[in-house]
Amino acid sequence: MCCLDRLARNLADLLTLVQELTGRGVSIRFINEKLDFDAGKESSSISKLMLSMVGAFAEFERSMIKRRQVEGIALAKARGVYKDRQRSVMDTQIEEIRSMIEIGVPLSAAARKVRTSRTTAYRYLTIYRGIPHPMRSVGWDG
Repeated sequence: MCCLDRLARNLADLLTLVQELTGRGVSIRFINEKLDFDAGKESSSISKLMLSMVGAFAEFERSMIKRRQVEGIALAKARGVYKDRQRSVMDTQIEEIRSMIEIGVPLSAAARKVRTSRTTAYRYLTIYRGIPHPMRSVGWDG
């Protein structure tokens, strides 16, 4: 790996992942940090300490970046510079799809008619109109 912050976003995941991978026979070498974890060998105390320290700093840095990003977006919104993403489908299109579905038109065909994808139509119908997702009724959570 080039650097360990690419492997995991928090320290707990990093330590678990390194332990699992070396336990499965995979050797890990972090080039930037000059740390090696060989499969089947017990890692040195120094390597474990360095992994924990660098992982903790990477997690801290990531949380600071995220906090600054949220603050920056809030400031930009207050100035009126940052605008949320525009909806890709208007209410009239959702109503048109819904009315077609009620008369028996398949959702895919209704979505094509208003020039949107079936996935987008499902999302808007589910979120904004309370129509249940057909796959969730059969136990699919995707």
